Amino acid sequence: MSVFFCRFAALLLILQASFVEADTQYQISITQPEHHLADIEMSFVADKSGPLQLKLPAWRSGKYQILDLASGVRLFQAFDSNNELLAVDKIEKSTWQLQVATPGQIKIKYQVYANELGQRTRHIDDSHAYINASAYLMYADETRHQPATVQLKVPQNWRSTSGMPRGANPHQFLAADYDVLADSPIETGIHQFFNFEADGRSYEVVIWGEGNYDPKQMVTDLQKIVAQAPSIWQGYPYQHYLFIIHATNGAKGATEHLNSTVIQRDRFTFGSREHYLQFLSTAAHELIHTWNVKAYRPAELVPYDYLQPNYSKLLWISEGSTSYFQDQLLLRAGLMTHAEFYKDLAKRLDKFDRLPGAQVQSVAQSSFDNWISLGGDHADNFSVNIYSEGYFVSWLLDHYLLNQSGLKANYRTLHQQLYQRFGKTTAFTAKDVQKIAEELTGKSLTSWWQQQVESPLELDSDTLLTAAGLQRTKEKEQLAWLGLTSSNQYGKDRVSKVERNSPSWQAGITVDDEIVAVNQLQLKSALTERLKDFKPGQIIELSLFREGRLEHKKVTLGTLPAKPSQIKPVMKPTPSQRKFHKAWLGVDIEPAKEKDDSGVKAK
Repeated sequence: MSVFFCRFAALLLILQASFVEADTQYQISITQPEHHLADIEMSFVADKSGPLQLKLPAWRSGKYQILDLASGVRLFQAFDSNNELLAVDKIEKSTWQLQVATPGQIKIKYQVYANELGQRTRHIDDSHAYINASAYLMYADETRHQPATVQLKVPQNWRSTSGMPRGANPHQFLAADYDVLADSPIETGIHQFFNFEADGRSYEVVIWGEGNYDPKQMVTDLQKIVAQAPSIWQGYPYQHYLFIIHATNGAKGATEHLNSTVIQRDRFTFGSREHYLQFLSTAAHELIHTWNVKAYRPAELVPYDYLQPNYSKLLWISEGSTSYFQDQLLLRAGLMTHAEFYKDLAKRLDKFDRLPGAQVQSVAQSSFDNWISLGGDHADNFSVNIYSEGYFVSWLLDHYLLNQSGLKANYRTLHQQLYQRFGKTTAFTAKDVQKIAEELTGKSLTSWWQQQVESPLELDSDTLLTAAGLQRTKEKEQLAWLGLTSSNQYGKDRVSKVERNSPSWQAGITVDDEIVAVNQLQLKSALTERLKDFKPGQIIELSLFREGRLEHKKVTLGTLPAKPSQIKPVMKPTPSQRKFHKAWLGVDIEPAKEKDDSGVKAK
């Protein structure tokens, strides 16, 4: 046995011993999984008489949005040490108040309905249970910082796992306090399990659900991803890490946690190269979060207020910077080619070029308003999101640091400093970020921050690309463009988005209009197909129903590139461009091809 595992085993024994008499004990009993029900018991000591409040979070970490998780709680009861019922009054949607007559042992019982998978909070069926404690287990302010034990009672053939250390049996887990418990999900059920080690850390991969994935290839590639962490940070915030993968129907997304992640994908979206790369990017994204937002996060999120929004103007660093780093990890790991990396960047730039909201909202404002952010038409026209906008602000700051430091520091350096300085205290502020940048460059970041973070950003992508020996080319062939998004059904196209200042916007077309004809001819196929019959600059008439009334709108068609833009290396990058590319991405620039994809010799 290695020295590492001897030490880890000794540490685990110490942890287990310290939790034998845990201050808060939970039991989750799943005896009717087909009905999505769990019976919860909670036991702790009340050290004084009087009112005592039990709370269930209204949101979970990683999802900056109120979810009202208490909606699934029923049959709440409280008992004293003599097993006598205590008076209970629900005083708020997520808070139950007890009247403790005599200090001593308190037992709480209630039932949870768990049939929500897509938000990654709680789900139980006859094959597994996903348990995010925020959606199952209550806490009291008086006991929030005390150790806790969770014991599961599950069907006999189920296996349980978590990023938390195990207790006295395979279905028991130990947490230092409620905050650790709420950020360490448990997966139990019938799964495929895999294990590996890397750089003195142990990793576990658990897969629930069938699909067109290759589990051995997934594990091999995850090993390559975790091996890239030292390219950004020195040290780890975990000893053991768990990848939970749900291959299912109707749920997609992922959530980061202190010692694990849960990744959800449609069961048949692993087969193609494009889809598999999306999975790997997501896995890299969530792993990065273990440092960025778990080991260090905006000060406004420390400690979490589980019942209220935790407003911060720095969520773009938590999410956007993570998005910025994710494919860089894949590139350095050899899991993504240069061409694939450039293609993703070009796609992001194409979207940014056509996003009216980028001219309206700053990334700081978007971060603060994320708790009330909406999708759809208005969001694109008047807002930005912390992921995509945060990606570009991170790129701009990376370029700034490289330029101002003479390639001695980059954005990875800044994040390593955040981890080094705040990995124990967790909380950092905007001033802390600016201070680190100023130390790395010797120049004040105040003006830059005001221009790019506190105001709608100004993105000169050509300058950023040229510095790294890259160029972006746009398609010359133009197609007719309406500037709306719609879906065809039953011979009509229902409009879901209209881009601000687009031809459709100027013509007065709006969301929920039902387009039924073009130039007085009934739609027989999707509007996008019909549009191929026209050229930019032509005037067409759209017939539509708006709230049941037939209307006709004249639209002058605009232009849209026939193909996405492309990013490629210049033919003869200079030595300075080569050095910049290496300092930026951590890999050498690839030689430019003599011919482009069309077979025409590049100039």
